[in-house]
Order: sequence, then C-alpha cells, then structure tokens
Amino acid sequence: MNYFNYQNDHLYCEAVPVARIAEEVGTPFYLYSNATLTRHFQAMDDAFADLPHLTCFAVKSCANLAVLNIFAKLGGGADIVSGGELYRVMKAGIDPARIVYSGVGKTTAEIEMALTAGILMFNVESPQELETIQGVATALGRTAPISLRVNPDVDPKTHAYISTGLAKNKFGVPMEEAELLYKQAASMPNIAIRGLSCHIGSQLTEMSPFLESLRKMKGFMTRLAAANIKISHLDLGGGLGIRYDEEEPPHPTAYAAAIKEELGDLDCTLVLEPGRVIVGNAGILVTRVLYTKASPLKKFIVADAGMNDLGRPSLYGAFHAIQPVHREGTATAKADLVGPICETGDFLARDRELPLAKGGDLLAIMSAGAYGFSMSSNYNSRPRVAEVLVSGSRFQVVRARETYESMVQGESIPAWPETIAR
Repeated sequence: MNYFNYQNDHLYCEAVPVARIAEEVGTPFYLYSNATLTRHFQAMDDAFADLPHLTCFAVKSCANLAVLNIFAKLGGGADIVSGGELYRVMKAGIDPARIVYSGVGKTTAEIEMALTAGILMFNVESPQELETIQGVATALGRTAPISLRVNPDVDPKTHAYISTGLAKNKFGVPMEEAELLYKQAASMPNIAIRGLSCHIGSQLTEMSPFLESLRKMKGFMTRLAAANIKISHLDLGGGLGIRYDEEEPPHPTAYAAAIKEELGDLDCTLVLEPGRVIVGNAGILVTRVLYTKASPLKKFIVADAGMNDLGRPSLYGAFHAIQPVHREGTATAKADLVGPICETGDFLARDRELPLAKGGDLLAIMSAGAYGFSMSSNYNSRPRVAEVLVSGSRFQVVRARETYESMVQGESIPAWPETIAR
C-alpha cells in the first residue's frame, strides 16, 4: 500500500496535492511519502519481530538524508557499499553498530573509515580484500569484524543486470572456496569472524530462489561449525521485489513466514537488507509535458524529465506506470514518453497506451523511489532534480534542485599560457 491517491481527480501524496508542490518547487522532482516509507519499513521489520534480527536498509536504492533519518528513528540499520554511503548514514543518525559494509571494491581509506566508525561487520568478497582488511586493522590496532559473502550459485530469475548470486557474477566468494577462506580468517590476529552473508539479486518475485539460497547457507554453516567456526549473524541480503506492472511478489509477512520455516531452530541473528521493497512504491517522479509530436510511425510526448533523471527504463527496459496528475477522462493513445536528452535511448515509456497529454500537463512516473534519484546524473549538463518529502499535510524540499553554478563547482580552467598558434 502507498499513499498516492486521487481526490476529485487530482493526485495527492498523503494530504498534499501533487500539483501544488509542482507549482511551488518546479519540475521535474522526486516526491516521497513519509507514511509509505514508515509503513513499508515496519511491514518488513515487524514480520521478523519474533526472531533476533536487524533490518539494514540498502542505501544504494535511495540515499537521501531525510529518508535515511526516517529509518534511523525506526531503529533501522544500513547496508552500505561505499565510504560516501557510510558518511551519509552516520550523518542521518544511524548507529554505526547497525551498519554492514558490502561491495566488491572497498578501498583502504574506506576500510579505515568504517573500522574507526565501529560498524557491525564487513561483508568480505575476496581473499585479497580480507588481506587488506587485516592490514588496515593491524595498522589501526583494531579488530575487524567480518562476514564472507558467499556466492550460492542460485538463479534469482530476475534481470541479468541485477542478478548477483550466480557463479558468473562478480559478487561473493564461491562456496567451494569459502570454507578455506574462513579458516584463513580465523588465523588472522586482527580479524573477528562474525557472520555469513549472501545476496542473490534484486526485484525477485518468487520465494524459491530465497529458500534455495538459505538451504545452501544452512548446510554451509553446519560445515563451518564442524570446523569450530561460529557464525553469530546470518545476512540473507535483500532483493524482494515490488509491483511495477503485473508482478505479484510475496508480501513481507509471507516472505518472513517462508524464511522462518526454512530457518528452523538455527541459532543466529538475521540481517536483512531490504531496499526497493521499502522505497520503490514510496516515491514518484513528477514531470511536466513540454511538447507533443508525431511522425508517420509514432506519437511522442516530450517531457522535462529524461533518462538522466530516471535511468531504469533505458538501462533495463523497466516498466513504470504513468499517471496524470489531473485526470480528465480516461482517454489514452499509444505513444512514447521521452525526455530532452540527445539520445534515442532517452525514454520513460515506449510503445505504451499513455494518458492523452498536452503541453503543460503534469505526469507522475510511479514506483520511482528506488534507484531513481540515486542513479541520476548530470548527462547533457542537466542539473539534478529536487527531492521533496511529504508528511501528512506538510511538505519540504529535502534536496535542493541543482543550479548551473552548483553543477560546475569544483571544476577549474588551468591558468597555463595559451598555446601559440602556428
């Protein structure tokens, strides 16, 4: 459930008309619902309330400080993949002891930053990374808590670009190598083994891949216990999908019930890394139609938001529902919704039955809260858009729209003598 609804044919976010925000803030902008974010986080967290667990929001899906602060107040942790994300979550008020650090390319500076902060654990992805963490911990005189991210070679049945648990993917340590690496870690003086981790992909809509992965993790923990390696935290990753179109992913309560049944009496703290399932349907991208045009083959609706603002349709062929901010009947026409970017791949919807629109109309691109703003860019030197948070009848800009001036901050022209023309 989300809190984007029509009242008298006008789209509202909670108790605020979306058109009112557009008039005050300008377009395009991302719009998030505090009530939806809270409801979705609690739905996942409460589903595991009868087990020791930690819900670590996947920051890569939506990294706005105001959004992260909501989860901090709800007792959430964070799954991070960079030093920048660590900085963000700490600034947002998330306890470092509730942070897990994933990712295949941690730098020595990032490892030092995380160790100094006192995070829960590193999800280690390679033998070389383990050696690096040992070296940094030794230099700091600290002990580094670690988990190995094991690649279970499970097909998540999702888009190839967001599959992470197959043997051919770059993530994790192959299971047949992981036991030896755990034994190596156990011998390192500045390493403390805390967990076992896996993550098989994103936007999963079936339970079977999760359960297959969990079965493999349980079997592997048995082997580790036989080698006197104790695992206190089992990180199951995230990946639970949402409904963009006609998908029917499991509800968090059904997901939790299946996980708990398969888990049995395993004695450990579960670490969950939900991202999309919490923020995906809690955010929309609002855009204004600039022009309409037609060729002999196609109709086009040209809007002021483009692939630099929301890259998922261009990158993955992803579907996002398109809704008018003000409904005037139900007439539609087959068209492409495109943006101003100088690329044929710049589209938000292609060959779709879309609401009849004219210049000046507002459109809402739904289910854009996850991997929307966080993947946006300045391509074509376009300032990144504003982000707005609604709570009840109030709204606030929680990230100001970039300006041309702010976009070039940090750039400089060398003060070298000009080359003499020949």
